[in-house]
Amino acid sequence: MHKKYKRVFSINNDLGFRNYTVRDIIELKGKKKLTQVRVTNALEAAAAEEAGIDLLLTGPGPKLAEIRKAAAKTFMTVGVPFIENPSKREATKKAFEIIITAFNKGDKDTLKNLVSKDVYKAFEGAINDGSNNPNSQFYSLVIDGINDAKVENGKIIIGVNFISEQILSDNEEDIVKNKDTRVFEKPENSNGPAWTLVST
Repeated sequence: MHKKYKRVFSINNDLGFRNYTVRDIIELKGKKKLTQVRVTNALEAAAAEEAGIDLLLTGPGPKLAEIRKAAAKTFMTVGVPFIENPSKREATKKAFEIIITAFNKGDKDTLKNLVSKDVYKAFEGAINDGSNNPNSQFYSLVIDGINDAKVENGKIIIGVNFISEQILSDNEEDIVKNKDTRVFEKPENSNGPAWTLVST
C-alpha cells in the first residue's frame, strides 16, 4: 500500500493528506502504471483504499461526502459518467444540471467538488441566506451555444450559454425560463468529462 502521503489543500482550502497529487500523476505519466477503480458507496471506497488502489473515480451526489470520508487519503476524481454524456456539450449540460439542483437542495458537499472555491463561497452564502429553492426542478435544459473557448495556463476554458425552464413549486404551471452563461474549465491534458464551474 502507498504509505507516503502528501499534505494537500482541497479546492475549498481544507487540509488533508493524499497518496498522490495532480503533479505526481502528471510526472508519472509514461513511467508508472497506476490502478484506478470506480466506487459508488463508502464500503467500496474503504475497501479500495485498504487494498492499496492508487486512484478512485466516483460521481457527484448525496453519497459523495461519505465516499470521500471512507477513503480520505486516496486521490479521487469526481465526474459525471462519460458513457451517459459522450460529448463536451452533454457533459457540461449535465454538470450544470447537477450544480443547480445541488444548490437548490442546499447540497453543499456535491457543490464543493464541482465548482471553484470562489463560486462555492457565493453558493454557500446564498444557501445560508435561504436564497435557494428546494422545490425547484428542471423542466427543460438546452445549450444555446458555446463561446469564448480558449486554452490558458494549462486549462481548457469555455463559456456555455444555457436556456432552461424550471418548475418552482408543486404547481407544474409555475415555470420560469432562464438564460444563463456559465464558464467551465478542466485540465488541458484531461480526456475525461468532468468540468468545474468557475464563473457564474
